[in-house]
Amino acid sequence: METAVVLLRWAQYTTSFVLMGGALFALYALPAGGASSAVALGWPRRLLGGSAALLALASVLGLLLQTAVVAGSLAAALDPATLASVITEMAMGASSLVRATAATLALAVLLLAPQGRVGWIATAALGGVATASMAWMGHGAATEGLAGGVHLLADLAHLAAAAVWVGALAFFVGLASDRRRDADRIAVFHAALAGFSGVGSALVAVLVASGLVNSWFLVGPSGWPALAATAYGRLLLFKLTLFAVMIALAAANRFRLTPALRTALADPTRTDSAVMALRRSLQLELGVALAVVALVAWLGRLAPITAQ
Repeated sequence: METAVVLLRWAQYTTSFVLMGGALFALYALPAGGASSAVALGWPRRLLGGSAALLALASVLGLLLQTAVVAGSLAAALDPATLASVITEMAMGASSLVRATAATLALAVLLLAPQGRVGWIATAALGGVATASMAWMGHGAATEGLAGGVHLLADLAHLAAAAVWVGALAFFVGLASDRRRDADRIAVFHAALAGFSGVGSALVAVLVASGLVNSWFLVGPSGWPALAATAYGRLLLFKLTLFAVMIALAAANRFRLTPALRTALADPTRTDSAVMALRRSLQLELGVALAVVALVAWLGRLAPITAQ
């Protein structure tokens, strides 16, 4: 049952990140109109709609399974009184309900509302609510007092930055996989990559700063020697290693592959190879990002070093 809980947590992190970060990407990185807009491309709406539906389902199933862990059995989790108690008395229960509601509303917006800027803004906002609610599923909400407020704020900043990065990667992979590689779409793809460079640097800074704050609370100034001796510490070291790999891949995209695509724009015979190189790199970066998110989902179920 514990493995299923971790997998559902991973699904919730991933889909909320894509919902928030992807909708934001449609706003700041893609044209508002024309053949390369998010509306004209078509797949952004399907990707976000699928993410919203999966998020709603994973939130409900996750609530039931975590209630089963607390109550001792799946049968007890299906008892309305037990479920109501978890929702009203535990942060985990309330946050799951908020997340499922936000995901359902986002799905309704994507399916029923007219496509356009207002729809992307509403989807990004609801995705932001779902992403923020994940902070009440981790260790940040468990810290008490003034320090708890600092820890929670760091957690929220960490989640927001991760969502923007993961959502952008999902959309970049979508753009790179588009079979219609006309000059306009490739130019939009390049412009989005080049424009994201500054955003990406800011995201890394936020992730590092908020990660250091979280480490102060979860590892502590005297807990670093225990990193290699505990399951929590080893997973954290693995997560940091994968994060470094993500930064290296992002740097390669920014300083080598994106300039190569800019050069290839003037030579149509080189365009396909340049796009393919970027697609492989972006797919790898997204895969590493999803592995990092899986580790985050796992770490949230383990006692941090400061509690051992």
